[in-house]
Amino acid sequence: MSATAKKRAPMADDIRAAKGGTPLVSLTAYTTPMAQMMDAHCDFVLVGDSVGMVLHGLPSTLGVTMEMMIMHGQAVARGLTSAMMVIDMPFGSYEESPQQAFANAAQLMAETNAGAVKLEGGVAMAETIAFLVARGIPVMAHVGLTPQSINTLGGYKVQGRGDARAILMADAQAVSDAGAFAVVLEKVTAGLADEVTAQIAIPTIGIGASAGCDGQILVVDDMLGLFTAFKAKFVKRYAHLADDGEAAIAAYAADVRARTFPAQEHTFADEVPAK
Repeated sequence: MSATAKKRAPMADDIRAAKGGTPLVSLTAYTTPMAQMMDAHCDFVLVGDSVGMVLHGLPSTLGVTMEMMIMHGQAVARGLTSAMMVIDMPFGSYEESPQQAFANAAQLMAETNAGAVKLEGGVAMAETIAFLVARGIPVMAHVGLTPQSINTLGGYKVQGRGDARAILMADAQAVSDAGAFAVVLEKVTAGLADEVTAQIAIPTIGIGASAGCDGQILVVDDMLGLFTAFKAKFVKRYAHLADDGEAAIAAYAADVRARTFPAQEHTFADEVPAK
């Protein structure tokens, strides 16, 4: 999908139809200014629960709430005109039952104007995905490394090796069959990602997967070098904004202490200047 060819924001069916075509481009966003920066370049923007770690300083995504997702979703929506917005369902908002998932997904979409929700899980969540889709909620699935399940996965490990290969393949097939319009493959082996992409009917969105996926996504704070607590192997930093920002703040602090800021051009005269 081309940014220059867009006449409206894509919908779930447009993303689904991109299977096998030009790779889909996506990033996470949590604020209006960041959404505005990426709007013309992304096919869809994800309001990710990664916001808990990169903006709120939480140790994982598990502490993210519905209220946080709604607040950030509303902010991102204000910055988008041509990219689709997908929003994460936070931990604890959908796992109990399909009915619970529908109530919370409907609230997220109604209060943020998101075009779809994303939830984690494969075979175990297929019934819930089908339930949501049947009731008008477009769903993007997420398999492989699922950060909300980090306590049962034993850490941020590569997924899909050995016996786990067949399990992950079954997860991807299950969410496709259940009606998801796309699936995120996170931190899975490149060969398995290519195999999944070839086998299932919906687009695969890679994050630490393979260039052969139907699209790619990164956490924007990772690729811009704003989040520096750690760097995953699959992250390519296209900028180093944390370093640049700290240098700018240090320069500002030095100017203030030296009384060189504000300079005359930053202040107002007692009299209105003559024209």
